[in-house]
Amino acid sequence: MEKSYCPIDTFINVIKGKRKGTIILHLRQGDKRYSELVRLLPDISERMLTKQLKELEEDGLILRTVFPEVPPRVEYRLSPLGQEIYPYLKGMYKGGMLLENLIDNT
Repeated sequence: MEKSYCPIDTFINVIKGKRKGTIILHLRQGDKRYSELVRLLPDISERMLTKQLKELEEDGLILRTVFPEVPPRVEYRLSPLGQEIYPYLKGMYKGGMLLENLIDNT
């Protein structure tokens, strides 16, 4: 996690990326297997999804559990930090909806 001069920049730098906010919003609804996340995010490649999940895990926002089965099963869930930042992402979501409505009405 890269610290910036301003805490707002730190927050944005951690959650920016292809669909990171959306991944967190989906995980707020419950643990998800990798294949579920692939289905929920059809507009990004599996390679990009894997990259974003790895970065979120490195930044401490999500937790990854590998079950010792054949074939291996991997589940993702929000970490306590991920749970804590959820309300801020929800606020950003609402702000985005407001802006989309304004753009649609112009």
